[in-house]
Amino acid sequence: MLALTPRFLWVVFLAILASVALAQTGGSVEERIGRVQNGLLPPVVIQGESSNGLKLADEMAAMHVPGVSIAMIHGGKIEWARGFGVASVGGAPVTRETLFQAASISKPVAALAVLRFVESGKIRLDADVNQYLKSWKVPASQIVTVRELLTHSAGLTVHGFAGYAAGEPVPTLLQVLNGEKPANSAAIRVDVKPGTVWRYSGGGYVVAQQMLEDLSGEAFPKLMQDTVLGPIGMTRSTYEQPLPKGRLGEAAIPYRSDGKPVEGGPHTYPEMAPAGLWTTPSDLARYALQVQSTLAGGPHPVLSQAMVRQMLTPGLNDWGLGPELGGSAGHRYFQHGGANEGYRCQLVAYEQGDGVVIMTNGDAGGQLAMEIVRSVAHEYGWPDFQPKSRAVATVDAKIFDSYAGDYQSQIGVFTVTREGNQLFVRLAGQPKLRLYPESAREFFMTVVDATVTFEATKMTLHQNGDDLPALRVTAK
Repeated sequence: MLALTPRFLWVVFLAILASVALAQTGGSVEERIGRVQNGLLPPVVIQGESSNGLKLADEMAAMHVPGVSIAMIHGGKIEWARGFGVASVGGAPVTRETLFQAASISKPVAALAVLRFVESGKIRLDADVNQYLKSWKVPASQIVTVRELLTHSAGLTVHGFAGYAAGEPVPTLLQVLNGEKPANSAAIRVDVKPGTVWRYSGGGYVVAQQMLEDLSGEAFPKLMQDTVLGPIGMTRSTYEQPLPKGRLGEAAIPYRSDGKPVEGGPHTYPEMAPAGLWTTPSDLARYALQVQSTLAGGPHPVLSQAMVRQMLTPGLNDWGLGPELGGSAGHRYFQHGGANEGYRCQLVAYEQGDGVVIMTNGDAGGQLAMEIVRSVAHEYGWPDFQPKSRAVATVDAKIFDSYAGDYQSQIGVFTVTREGNQLFVRLAGQPKLRLYPESAREFFMTVVDATVTFEATKMTLHQNGDDLPALRVTAK
């Protein structure tokens, strides 16, 4: 008689889920890849106009991004993983095994190690981190907790890190913490009352890295391999910085947005917990799948279901214990982006359902990654990450003449021009962008989710909830 163990039931559940998902695709996996690849979408689309989408190869060329690697989660597994372009200009193609720097996606993976220490009783989430730090202490009169480190609410300084170019001296972690040469970042200090404000802080994860090393007596890469990467099956991943010479041939070379390579190749990041993970989209997808399966009651080699639920409980600014959180009831997701010198990447995964990981070796890869996310969201019918749809109003083009001119703002001069029946805006040194009328005074763009309002001699740019006013200084 077959024993219906919890593990057996879990495997059966995943098989059923996968078969149902396949039946709903309406096409083969290759067809879906083709539609994603050739259907990249801008942040905003125009109502009533069909969009054939942008081609990945064209966008890569336009943005000077040599290589892209994608892993798609669907039906409880990695449905497909594929590389596009090249690991270096004139070099080998990107494959699913090509390594990229995960940049800030290093943080949610590192957070798993902290939470594992919590479950083992070595750390308490709401305890003073100075209890666990031995070689360095947070210099503050107020208590900073472990939870606050992971949720960017500890009041700690230093947003991110530039890394160290080839040939530059690399500081110790203590030198990074204290802002001492050769560190190129400021000292990590508390300058806001802990627990009162959300502020993204890579510095907090450097403190977490030091805490784990002090508690374990092990180097961070080995600790992460033993506690997280190995148990999850992230076999190609490492926090070693720099990447061992024997593995450099596996890595994509980083490039600037002008198409030039980062001088000397990949930067070195001693700030491993916030920025130092070398990995592939497939390995990061295994991280996301582990979170999903643990939530669903499946095998949990790293954290318990209760701890993962706590990890995904929103705190200040909808941030969990590692990842950013979003979505709606029944469609909650966790995500994180990453930006190191010459690398940009994005991870998005629903708690129950699909996910995607995108890694690039170009400074402009962040915009490209979000175009891919929107294409995936459209292809797989996600409730989120779809482009916004806006209607174009009928406006007498003569009114555009009254808006033409130069507008001074705190970030530079915007130039508004009329070209035939179209209106354009350009920030000094940047490409011009078309403005589409929603009314006689309100305009929107499609390449970025931003609107522009004209009134008298003033133009105001609205984006991400922020307003940027600009005053007209010349009329065309």
